[in-house]
Amino acid sequence: MMAHSVSDEVESKDIEMANHSSSHRQTENHKSVHKVGLPPRRNFIGEFSETLKETFFSDDPLRPYKDQPRSRQLVLGLRFLFPVLEWGRSYNLSKFKGDVIAGLTIASLCIPQDIGYAKLANMDAKYGLYSSFVPPLIYAVMGSSRDIAIGPVAVVSLLLGTLLQNEVDPEKNKEDYRRLAFTATFFAGVTQAALGFLRLGFLIEFLSHAAIVGFMGGAAITIALQQLKGFLGIRKFTKNTDIISVMKSVWGSVHHGWNWETILIGTMFLAFLLSAKYIGKKNRKFFWVPAIAPLISVILSTFFVYVTRADKHDVQIVRKIDRGLNPSSVSQIHFSGSYAAKGFRIGVVAGLIALTEAIAIGRTFASMKEYQLDGNKEMVAIGTMNIVGSMTSCYVATGSFSRSAVNFMAGCQTSVSNIVMSMVVMLTLLVITPLFKYTPNAILSSIIISAVISLIDYEAAFLIWKVDKLDFIACMGAFFGVVFVDVEIGLLIAVSISLAKVLLQVTRPRTALLGNLPSTMVYRNIVQYPEATKVPGVLIVRVDSAIYFTNSNYVKERILRWLRDEEEQLRAENLPQINFLIVEMSPVTDIDTSGIHAFEELYRSLQKHEIQLVLANPGPVVIQKLHLAKFTELIGHDKIFLSVGEAVMTCTSKAREDS
Repeated sequence: MMAHSVSDEVESKDIEMANHSSSHRQTENHKSVHKVGLPPRRNFIGEFSETLKETFFSDDPLRPYKDQPRSRQLVLGLRFLFPVLEWGRSYNLSKFKGDVIAGLTIASLCIPQDIGYAKLANMDAKYGLYSSFVPPLIYAVMGSSRDIAIGPVAVVSLLLGTLLQNEVDPEKNKEDYRRLAFTATFFAGVTQAALGFLRLGFLIEFLSHAAIVGFMGGAAITIALQQLKGFLGIRKFTKNTDIISVMKSVWGSVHHGWNWETILIGTMFLAFLLSAKYIGKKNRKFFWVPAIAPLISVILSTFFVYVTRADKHDVQIVRKIDRGLNPSSVSQIHFSGSYAAKGFRIGVVAGLIALTEAIAIGRTFASMKEYQLDGNKEMVAIGTMNIVGSMTSCYVATGSFSRSAVNFMAGCQTSVSNIVMSMVVMLTLLVITPLFKYTPNAILSSIIISAVISLIDYEAAFLIWKVDKLDFIACMGAFFGVVFVDVEIGLLIAVSISLAKVLLQVTRPRTALLGNLPSTMVYRNIVQYPEATKVPGVLIVRVDSAIYFTNSNYVKERILRWLRDEEEQLRAENLPQINFLIVEMSPVTDIDTSGIHAFEELYRSLQKHEIQLVLANPGPVVIQKLHLAKFTELIGHDKIFLSVGEAVMTCTSKAREDS
């Protein structure tokens, strides 16, 4: 019993000492409350220069040139413009073997695709091949990606063809159409290169990932529907790209326009191409199977048509592809007049889409191989290759995802694989093009259909739906816009919804009520942490955004609404009313004069209800602006704290003293 009594006495003393220690610690904390410091004043020029540098030169591109002699700076500048001078120094035979294999593999894929994609752009087949000869050579010298494969792509070809035919009829005015295509390509290249030189690459980020997924999926459906003309052997086909017009054209020709021989050829080889793609997807060792399947299909179908003379039975064939390399097209580009304006408008749109696709592909494979990709350098390279391409009878080229994937899996080491592919295309143009005379259009349609199916990324769309419903609306808006109207409208919807989402987030920022996590000095969102408890007499609100003229009034009204709701609840439960409103400002990165004015109105409104406004943890930019606007003097320097914990501790102490 005595031992038990001694034990209780010791325990009681321990508890008393612990309580005394805790009380002493709280008193000490109360005395050692840190004040929010003002950052040093900066002059306007210094502040503006730093902001400009962060916006356009966040990666500090001039750092390698610092403290270097002129000769060294010149060498570094040349290496920046021509990355081949950098990686070329360590190039060896082992890398060359990998590039040759990869180059030959993607060449077997690109040749039949180029012929088909040229038809999407309403151009003769040879222009598709031209666009896989010159641009890859330019990119190999100037591009920084080791894996990207350059050439015409389905989406840009369709977009270009749709926009161009709205201005010029490709059948009645073939020459004018071609000239406008070269003009658009020139301005696409100028736009791309200018974005890189002026370091404005962040502008293409306004097209969100969700919008791109929807746009690509809709474009894939549209491209596949367009191929029904060649797949079914229909001669008279609508020029519209929307699904309703296409299906009307297809079913309107069912009794007199379909050709069963063409359908047989198309169906057989489409099944073959899809089977080859399935084999390559199931086993990465057989990546070469889907890569060479299109060329095999072209060879076999061409031989079949030639032997059976199926062209005599209304099976449409390619006819003639002129032999020879790219002729100069400088004189065909419009540099002034109405066609120049039209070419500029079309070129800007096509150039931005091409750039978005190329940068996305380049970054994807760069992350796989763990190397850095300079986005601005890529823009300059892609822009330059399209400018040169427009002068050598090419239309807009960019990075192809299907060819880049094959290039990657084939073991490419550098962009020399593009040079190898270009050389194979050159030999094709010089020697082999007459052999494509009997190639059936149905096989080109089958190749394009099999290629664009992979652009429909339903898994990504489902993930977008699960993660962000607004993103999903942008995705579906772009998808249905392309499918039911046209590519241009779909693109416009994609950009509009993406910008609308940004504006919505800026004008309606999130706010949250904070509570105290038990046995800590940590304050968190009471919705995310239900165990967090509200502090009696104190309302803590966090604003999760910068406060500008676009949202300042909403932030003020939302804080007052939190306060009204809380007071109504407290009155209903006969609990003490709110005496202090603490605004947690650590997420507030900036504030403008409208925001400060809103806080002044909030302060005056709270005064009428005898509630004190308290700020917690404003950042350096925010506190400096509040100080310059004399808002800190208005509410009192003793109402601004380093943390929510210190603000609560001071407020509750004052409440006890007043009572």
